[in-house]
Amino acid sequence: MKTSMAFGSFDILHKGHLRYLKEAKSFGNYLIVIVARDRNIEKFKGKKPKNNENQRLENIKKLNIADEAVLGNKDDILEVLEEYNPDVICLGYDQKTIDEEKLRTELKKRKIKAGIVRAKPYREDIYKSSKLQS
Repeated sequence: MKTSMAFGSFDILHKGHLRYLKEAKSFGNYLIVIVARDRNIEKFKGKKPKNNENQRLENIKKLNIADEAVLGNKDDILEVLEEYNPDVICLGYDQKTIDEEKLRTELKKRKIKAGIVRAKPYREDIYKSSKLQS
């Protein structure tokens, strides 16, 4: 079985998120979605999410795209990589929280042989969380 993994805040779900998750799933036959913790969103984005982490996790589960959806780690956001050891990590086209080069270094350090792919944007002029929240 080939496992793919996607990360995100998924605060206000929109068609861009759906496209991202479907694309992430296409890289494997088992998709694990990691939903960011509230405190990590505050740390990286400088603001609280509109929906709390449990609501966001439930919303992802209700989409029925992910085979498994879990909350990320509160301290080490990459610890889930060791726990699940995915074959492919699919990053959002505009995901800045995880720098690809730093991620490659971390994967090597943690002895994880996952490939990294970047999802294609989907109508980013409309379906972008920062635009929808303003």
